[in-house]
Amino acid sequence: MSKKLEGKIALITGGSTGIGLATAKQFVEEGAYVYITGRRQPELDAAVASIGSNVTAIQGDVTKLEDLDRIYAQIGKEKERVDIVFANAGGSPLVPLGSITEEHFDQVFNVNVKALVFTAQKALPLMPDGGTIILTGSIVGIKGFPAFSIYSAAKAAVRNFARTWTTDLKDRGIRVNVISPGPIDTPLLNEAFSNPDDMKALASTVVMGRLGRPEEIAKAVTFLASGDASFITGAELFVDGGAAQV
Repeated sequence: MSKKLEGKIALITGGSTGIGLATAKQFVEEGAYVYITGRRQPELDAAVASIGSNVTAIQGDVTKLEDLDRIYAQIGKEKERVDIVFANAGGSPLVPLGSITEEHFDQVFNVNVKALVFTAQKALPLMPDGGTIILTGSIVGIKGFPAFSIYSAAKAAVRNFARTWTTDLKDRGIRVNVISPGPIDTPLLNEAFSNPDDMKALASTVVMGRLGRPEEIAKAVTFLASGDASFITGAELFVDGGAAQV
């Protein structure tokens, strides 16, 4: 049985933990060679060890354009192309209206919007026609949770990128889609909701009554990256246990 991503070259930003790491493992399992990026070398080293083979880690901060240039230069030199880009790096502390600072605004938009724009744009010279770009959105892009306003606005922007870039890239056959997770049991979420009662309350907002697993997002990303999704572009795929759907 052939693998879904046989022979493909993929880049996953924010690939050292959580959803990014789970997706890197899934991509490799499906036959891809994967590059992962992250800011912290120890986490990248641990990720490479856990993935095992067909993976290269490149330390870098995707909010810095010179780091993105260096990342793509290395991929270009070693593999000459990138077929799949999963622009996954992101996140945000929670700050309610009334306490938002300029620093908070800039930080959230830098990592969730600016970095994602240039991760996608700088991939284009290396991407063959028919490649695919997947962006990490979130259910917060369509919901109104307290203290999430800047992050939610950033993820709403991500949703629109898939629409506009699909039309920009239609002549090259490059598909652009958004994966929008609900609450997923990742190190980032555990950091934000360190109180077990808060985690239980969060799980209770999900129709299925539990948090999602990173592997469940990884399988959906793999679907969007593969030929199985050949007629899907400009779309947002919610993987949220029903949290934002009913």
